Formats: sequence, structure tokens, C-alpha cells
Amino acid sequence: MKAIAYYASLPISDAKSLQDIDLPEPVAGPRDVLVEVKAISVNPVDTKVRQNVAPENGAAKVLGWDVAGVVKAVGSEVTLFKAGDKVFYAGSIARAGGNSELHVVDERIVGHMPKSLGFAEAAALPLTAITAWELLFERLQIRETKTNEDQRLLIVGAAGGVGSILTQLAKQLTGLKVIGTASREQTRDWVKELGADLVIDHSQPLSEELKRAGIDSVTHVASLTQTDQHLDQLVEALAPQGKLALIDDPKSLDVSKLKRKSLSLHWEFMYTRSLFETPDMIEQHNLLNRVAELIDAGTLKTTVGEHFGTINAANLRRAHELLESGKAKGKIVLEGF
Repeated sequence: MKAIAYYASLPISDAKSLQDIDLPEPVAGPRDVLVEVKAISVNPVDTKVRQNVAPENGAAKVLGWDVAGVVKAVGSEVTLFKAGDKVFYAGSIARAGGNSELHVVDERIVGHMPKSLGFAEAAALPLTAITAWELLFERLQIRETKTNEDQRLLIVGAAGGVGSILTQLAKQLTGLKVIGTASREQTRDWVKELGADLVIDHSQPLSEELKRAGIDSVTHVASLTQTDQHLDQLVEALAPQGKLALIDDPKSLDVSKLKRKSLSLHWEFMYTRSLFETPDMIEQHNLLNRVAELIDAGTLKTTVGEHFGTINAANLRRAHELLESGKAKGKIVLEGF
């Protein structure tokens, strides 16, 4: 089967940083579904793994943790899917990624694809939807109700992949006042279109930007990028006993700064359930099905920013380059081999 992989961690400008190769077809284990990959999307985790994780023993390493496709076969213990089902999922970081014609994945982290979307539009959703859902409802413990209008959520980096779906979930499923951050006109317009009540500039001190907008404090923060750079401002902006959640990888974080206000810190990593095969691993199947229902009902919309064409090494290198620039809006998708 065709696949895109790398053999050494190289700068994305190097033609060998991602290569077109052929690999043997994978075989589904007992709880796995074998999926014919129709479309993928690209995430910052792809670039981080490529830059920092060398393949073992010179073997090819395949990236890609957002897939939409069709089930080709199922393992002996699979109960949730059958051949022919259209599915979408983010996969497991402990296994080979989905940048290949065929891919195997545990059924418990796979959802039925939204009926109203094509494969490319569906591929934009899984990883960011899981991350945003878990961050909002499980880490920050926001209730899915319209009665929490006294609470205020600040989303740092609201125009990115996770921010694009998180903004929608917060506006559509809760009563939160949602404040997004974006620093360019194009991304500010995108965040407003997604439903944010207010957009402020994260290139300026955030607590001062909030005060200029007439907001003294927020009760919750979702910090999706550059948490270490913004930490002092986030502590300043949070109300006493507020909650701070993050998804990025700061080199250091002085959590003692949270003590005076009794602020709580929450880390979201959407691979935790699949990595440790937690007892509640099937919750990712459930939430993906719920997201599909919300898409089909028109409550949420896909977050495709750009379509980069067919799934090959050259187009994936372009996608990695854009993500590494920090200027991506929404999700980058690729479709077909």
C-alpha cells in the first residue's frame, strides 16, 4: 500500500523529511477495524513527532492522526462497526498513523462519520473535536447547560484547529460568555464567524485587553498555544478559584503562581485514553458519534481551513511547513491517493 513516512527527523525543507513509500498492508487485531483511508487532516502533533521522535531501528515512521474513510474489514471481537461503514477518528499515538491507504484502529476510539459531510470535511474534525470536548466538559468541568451564563471562558489561540471547534462547542452547548484571541484580521474574522462573543489580540497583554473590553476577569481559560509566554497574564485575568486548562508543551511552567488565587491546573491530552487503554476508552467513540449528530443537525460546522490536494509527501510537507509557521487557520485536509 502507498504511505507517507520518514526515516530520520529532518527539517521540513528537506525533501527526505517526508517520503512516498510502499508498506505491507496492515492486519486488524481482535478489537480493530481495518479502514480504507479516504481523507486525512494534519495537526501540530504531526510536526512535533516528526521533529522529535526518531524511527526505531531505521524503520519507516508513518504520521497522521485524523482519518475519514470506509471500514474494509473488522477484527473478531468488533461489535460497533461492519464493513462498508463510513468512519472518522484520530487514532492512537502508540500505533502507526493514518497517512496510508489502509489503517488499523481500535473500534473504541472510532465514530460513525457525519452523514452530511464529505470525507475531507469529516477528516478535519476528530482530533480537535475530542481535544476540545474533553478539555471543556471533562477537564474544565463545564456543564452542558445554558444556565452558566455567569461564567466566562477565555480561549487563547481560538483560530487554530482546537480553538475553532472549542469556540463552537462553548457557544452552542453552554451559556458561557466566550472570548477568543487572534492577532490578525483574517483570524479575528474567523473566530467571530465561529460565534465568539468577543475577540481580543493575544499579541498584546491579555489582562489589559480584557479590561479594555470591560471584562475584569474570566472564570475559565483554555490556553491552546504559548502558555508559558502568557502565564502571568492568564493568572492576572483569572478570577479567584478559576480554572486553567492547556494542551501545549511549555518548556517550563511555574505553577506556584496559581496558589494565591487557588487556581486549578488541568492538562488535556486526547491520546491518554488510547495510550493507557483506560476503562472509559469507549467515551471517545461516544463523543465522536455525538459530534457527528451535532454536525448533521447544523449545530456545529466543520473547521476546514485549506484543502491541500491529494495525500502525498509533497503536499504533506507543505502542510507541515504551514503549521510550523504558526499561521494556519482552521484545519488543513488532504484527500485521496
